[in-house]
Amino acid sequence: MKYSVFLGALTGAGLAAGAVAAGTLDDVKARGKVNCGTNTGLVGFAAPDANGEWQGFDVALCRAVAAAVLGDHSAVEFVSTTGRTRFTALASGEIDLLVRNTTWTFTRDVDLKFTFVGVNYYDGQGFMVPKSLGVTSAKELDGATICIQTGTTTELNLADFFRTNNISYEPVPIETNAEGQQQYLAGACDAYTTDISGLAATRATFEDPTAHVILPEIVSKEPLGPLVRHGDDEWADVVRWTLFALIAAEEYGVTSANIDELVANPASNPEISRLLGTEGDLGPMLGLSVDWAVKAIKAGGNYGELFEKFIGQNTPIGLPRGLNAQWTDGGLLYAPPFR
Repeated sequence: MKYSVFLGALTGAGLAAGAVAAGTLDDVKARGKVNCGTNTGLVGFAAPDANGEWQGFDVALCRAVAAAVLGDHSAVEFVSTTGRTRFTALASGEIDLLVRNTTWTFTRDVDLKFTFVGVNYYDGQGFMVPKSLGVTSAKELDGATICIQTGTTTELNLADFFRTNNISYEPVPIETNAEGQQQYLAGACDAYTTDISGLAATRATFEDPTAHVILPEIVSKEPLGPLVRHGDDEWADVVRWTLFALIAAEEYGVTSANIDELVANPASNPEISRLLGTEGDLGPMLGLSVDWAVKAIKAGGNYGELFEKFIGQNTPIGLPRGLNAQWTDGGLLYAPPFR
């Protein structure tokens, strides 16, 4: 999800980040838990299950970081944030990292003083409409009412798309995805726009998902990923390389099922040995144990395992790998070398 063009207020939040940035890794170790900012509820990515336990693709990355740092994937405090509150929560130190389908943009990186440590989902903005509307293209939405989350770059993308195509629309502002879903199903808007992954996740919760169509147009680039505060490179490295460990594990065939065997009987591939800590001392370079990546991978599985478990084609979300396939399979996923 692509938030925010209210640069005046957000710049203030970014400036505040410098005061709390240093020493997050030490703070997390002393506290014994990771404070992770996430969504207010987006099935497949971040939402409480029937037992009140947070589950999802973004949640799993938070748990992997906790496992890498603290050796316990459950040592996470999840903090719900909206499009408007998430950056303030990170800048103020209320959370240690934000993993909330947040788009990496120039202004968030440079002006708001946040560090995006990678991309865990390559996405794009789209539109969802009731099948009964009879619309097959977003270009047919001239004069439509459209539900859109406030405080988001989705607003700019929407305005640009309609202006480029010389058509008009009426925005229906919403604060959260839950509100957007409610308004859309109540008929308060003809269409709902957000990241396509978010549309798929929302549609999966409907009583009849087949009665709603995600239109073919993708109107923006939305590289979604975790972010931390500027000025704390040690913590940024921990989160960055935890994400890369999950991606590299999939590339090299390291799974939650075979990882113990690979640790006990190191593979002939030295890259796998360095990743798993059976060779070299990469963990201590991060201020972590030699088996930090093993703990991160065992927390839920490698990137591919997490994708298929929470949002893949065999789930109600039903997302294909697409751009999120490994680079060896024509996708954009690519972890730098572990050496």
